[in-house]
Amino acid sequence: MQTCSKCNASSLDNAPRCIHCDADLREYSATAIALARFSANPRVEAVRVTVAGDACPLCYGAMKTYPKDEVPRLPLEGCSHENGCRCFYEPVLSETAIISKVEK
Repeated sequence: MQTCSKCNASSLDNAPRCIHCDADLREYSATAIALARFSANPRVEAVRVTVAGDACPLCYGAMKTYPKDEVPRLPLEGCSHENGCRCFYEPVLSETAIISKVEK
């Protein structure tokens, strides 16, 4: 299932437009918005595709870290899971903030 970032409605994986507000899901799905933000962020070096534990074989095959310009679009076309594509994006950061706790 795809989630529309404009109205939060759920649409089928293969739906090109939101069933509620007619937004273009290639641009306005939650995963498309996440990928656009990760791609625009200079601290994000790469994007990891992660899958749910009960994902289909196609999704397991896509589970890896990609350069920002080679990340596959989610949901994956051809996913065979009964509930739809179970993949999501995670950013791989170039730097991470280390927060230390100062003891008094």
